[in-house]
Amino acid sequence: MLKLIRLQSSIAILGCLLGGAVQADELGKQEYMDACAACHGASAAGDGPLAELMTVPVPALTGLAAANDGVFPMLDVIYSIDGRQGTRGHGYPMPVWGKRFAKDVENTGPYGAETLIRGRVLSIAYYLESIQK
Repeated sequence: MLKLIRLQSSIAILGCLLGGAVQADELGKQEYMDACAACHGASAAGDGPLAELMTVPVPALTGLAAANDGVFPMLDVIYSIDGRQGTRGHGYPMPVWGKRFAKDVENTGPYGAETLIRGRVLSIAYYLESIQK
């Protein structure tokens, strides 16, 4: 039952990503709160409740565009969140969310699972883009 609920949630995220930016931002925010806020903080300032327990500094995520000449580094952010291609841009030990999200969608077939994983990662990246200062 839990896998079905997660699958339905992932399908809703993908549908919203394809259907509307406002809904995608809301779903991205929820994904961020579920997956990232514990370390990066609810406001993405790098001050989440687990940040002080980390062995590396937890970066703020609201200045990514400013640090990149005003352009949000979408592809770098996607690679960093997903983590399956070896990018360790967040510092170690950043969770490999691509692998963790894959566990939620195991029974959707190889293409369905990858589509849902990428949708979840992209929704977080879009949300982060929307909160840049």
